[in-house]
Amino acid sequence: MGRHSHHSEFHTSAPRRDLIEDPRYTPEKIQQRAKYPVLTAKDTAKSKEMPREVKMLVRDFIDDSLYHPSYGYFSKQAVIFSPETDFEFNKIKDHMEFLSIIADKYKEIEDDMDVRDEVARQVWHTPTELFKPWYGYAIAKYIVTEYKLNNYPHKDLIIYEMGAGNGTLMLNILDYIQQYEPSVYERTRYRIIEISKMLAQRQGERQEVRDARRRHSCVEIINKSIFEWDTVVPDHCFFVGMEVLDNFSHDLIRYDSVTEEPLQGMVAIDEEGDYTEIYTPVSDPLIQKYLSIRRQTGYRPPVLSKRFLRRLRNSLPFAPNMTGPEFIPTKLLLLLESLKNHFPKHRLVLSDFFMLPEAIKGTDAPVVQTRYSGTMVPVSTYMVMPGMFDIFFPTNFELLKDMYQQVCRPSLGMEKSVKVQTQKDFLERYGDLEKTRTQSGENPMLMYYENNKMFLS
Repeated sequence: MGRHSHHSEFHTSAPRRDLIEDPRYTPEKIQQRAKYPVLTAKDTAKSKEMPREVKMLVRDFIDDSLYHPSYGYFSKQAVIFSPETDFEFNKIKDHMEFLSIIADKYKEIEDDMDVRDEVARQVWHTPTELFKPWYGYAIAKYIVTEYKLNNYPHKDLIIYEMGAGNGTLMLNILDYIQQYEPSVYERTRYRIIEISKMLAQRQGERQEVRDARRRHSCVEIINKSIFEWDTVVPDHCFFVGMEVLDNFSHDLIRYDSVTEEPLQGMVAIDEEGDYTEIYTPVSDPLIQKYLSIRRQTGYRPPVLSKRFLRRLRNSLPFAPNMTGPEFIPTKLLLLLESLKNHFPKHRLVLSDFFMLPEAIKGTDAPVVQTRYSGTMVPVSTYMVMPGMFDIFFPTNFELLKDMYQQVCRPSLGMEKSVKVQTQKDFLERYGDLEKTRTQSGENPMLMYYENNKMFLS
């Protein structure tokens, strides 16, 4: 971590409107910090150096850590585990043997990378890669079933996939449609929206290794962030995002423990590169909008639930003047707005974690981790050296469902327009379970990723 130290909040019984300051800070320093300019991740992307003597909203600080073009975690670290050949589950004894096969393959990749690479890269694995092609086939079967119910044969099947990793899901979905639904295949268009240049390239190259008969000519790769998307797609389309929500930056809020007024968290970075969290009344328009839509859903933050205990605590000397932290998915709201404005006839297919072990403190708080000599090490704060840590969040799917209704489907009411289910339930319905069963009868595709849910609209 080098010299990046963190000043945790220090609660005083000073007047409640004061920001919570670290006692090691002198009044001069506090005044100086109040004058720091506020930067966004867009501002910091223009410079190669990490910012100093600035303040950033928490979502911008996290965005900068993950996506900065030169030092961001994804710009330099991301490697997605993709086994060369598909696993033959019927030849594997049980899920323990499957785990040890994965571990060995993983080790090969890591050793290979560590030789070439002084950076502690992290290799992820995803259900798409571990259970290919069967996981992708299940998604394809769901999409084709719904398409045939609603739009076939008069309209094309148009699929947008956001953040497509290695392009494996795209190949699996298109292979399935080509093989089992040839008449639908002729009407299929597949468009990938990919923020990472490196991954967009890799997705493009994925087909070059196949012989000409097995290449899909209906694919278009658009190297762009969904947050910069600016054209309207009037067609009926499916919008797919597999494990991308977890890397959407969040904002951080706390509430005044007496008035319950929300306060927005910012990270101040001083001249030495040290970080401090400071809180001010909410003035950011996106946070305001998020909170106002959320109020309409009737959601009540868990940190505000024990009112009686809070009152009791507030009457004690040195009572904390704010509740615990709560992370709110402000970038997810931007996605919903983009869907509403640019893809008015979309249907959403999302999969992500609804719960994460080893998360830092707070409601809907992220896991922050880095790889250290071959193992993943979680840390206890998001205020870490940018670019060295993966920061990923759980998704509250029930709340997402209510927010989605408010933003994208306000006229439809609550009837069947949105379904949230566990990934296991989804796969039991659409997966070819014979293909992922081991000799012992266990089914790793159903057993793993139990902390994933699907969102279908």
